Amino acid sequence: MTRQTEQRRAALRDRLIEIAEREIASHGTGALRARALAKEADCALGAIYNVFDDMTGLTLAVNMRTFERIGRYISGAMAGHLDKAPYERLIVMSNAYVDFAEENLNLWRALFDVEMTAESAVPGWYLDELGRMFRHISGPLAEADPAADAAEIERRTRTLFSAVHGIMLLSLEHRISGVPRDDLKPMIAFLLSRVLR
Repeated sequence: MTRQTEQRRAALRDRLIEIAEREIASHGTGALRARALAKEADCALGAIYNVFDDMTGLTLAVNMRTFERIGRYISGAMAGHLDKAPYERLIVMSNAYVDFAEENLNLWRALFDVEMTAESAVPGWYLDELGRMFRHISGPLAEADPAADAAEIERRTRTLFSAVHGIMLLSLEHRISGVPRDDLKPMIAFLLSRVLR
């Protein structure tokens, strides 16, 4: 592949990700259509599949950008709070996570719309980004219980993330079993304060 071909391919990849990100942000992953993407990107339909194996691969590329944005969002929210107690830092993080999800609901949902299991072949970068997000949680958990080993901290991290994610999802989707939206942050704070104090 010539340098010029590689540059064209990289430019098309970036353009497709930007278009897909806009579409997902506006209408969710279910609205992604290869023909519409090709038309907006001004490329042949087959060109999409020269850059991405399938539409899932494109969604994952959008998700990578979303993971990075969440990381920056949480890091920004944490500035000035790093000296607080572990449960207080987790509350700051959870509030930032809720804010990000509310402001970017469809992009946030897309992180979990791609069907992947622990047994799936998952790209390494995706696992790296997920691990980075989990480290925001595991640090305060390890600090709160120095006697817990790494495996236990990982279990607790995943449990806490799953609990907060479930509370958020039910609330933000206005499910009948969900916490009312106005109570979402206080109830997550209630949960975190009881888990860590």
